[in-house]
Amino acid sequence: MLILLPPSETKRDGGAGAPLDLGALRFPSLAPIRREVVEAVLALSEDHDATLRALKLGPKQAGEVERNRAIPSSPTHPALLRYTGVLYDALDADSLTEAHWAYAAEHVAVQSALLGIVGAADPIPAYRLSFDSRLSTERGVPSLKKRWAAAGAAALVQRPGLILDLRSEGYAALAPLPDRDGAHYVRVLARDSGGHVRALNHFNKQAKGLFTRALIEAGVVPATTDELLAWAADEGYELTPADDGTRDLNLVVPEVAGAPGRLMAVLRAS
Repeated sequence: MLILLPPSETKRDGGAGAPLDLGALRFPSLAPIRREVVEAVLALSEDHDATLRALKLGPKQAGEVERNRAIPSSPTHPALLRYTGVLYDALDADSLTEAHWAYAAEHVAVQSALLGIVGAADPIPAYRLSFDSRLSTERGVPSLKKRWAAAGAAALVQRPGLILDLRSEGYAALAPLPDRDGAHYVRVLARDSGGHVRALNHFNKQAKGLFTRALIEAGVVPATTDELLAWAADEGYELTPADDGTRDLNLVVPEVAGAPGRLMAVLRAS
């Protein structure tokens, strides 16, 4: 099983690892595109003002340009420790045990705009690049989607077993899921006290982080979708196939007193 997470714009500085080594990252078939994108980001960062425009950064975010300039030499963190924000706060990688990290290293990956799909334990530097960032202010330069989509899709085709896609749509487009059984996009929905189900916006990130943490802690590796759904039901999670003819799965979480922010305490329906 592979759990695909989105990255976050916010990232920790520093790190304890050696500088970026593209050869040390998982999904080695992506190496040529990784090298191409990194080189494009470095070339762009030589022009401070052009970088601000291309990455849609304001004056207070000027430090992001220096982050990108330092990509080849800056220290690295494992991917799950590099990213911050709601999803990663809920996942709480800082408290993972050695056994948890072993599971995450094999079964969890993050969709980076800079490096493509990277393993949870892959050492990566701090950087600033989003799925819709431009790599040049000039016209005709390929978008990140055009650079990544085919190679990312091919990497996922090579991955056997279940794939749970928790990425946002923009990042999912950088490596589309294979069209086969067992490859599922997971949608997070909320059920209010009246039983009505609706899309969950900001707090869907928290639910995704908590659900990923639960899978890591359980160390579960279901072989089929039915096995995954059975595990989820046993654990008190409402994870069900969508009824719209897609392969999507719906993760439905209870909304307590209209306060999705309390998902930490109520993600489990049991």
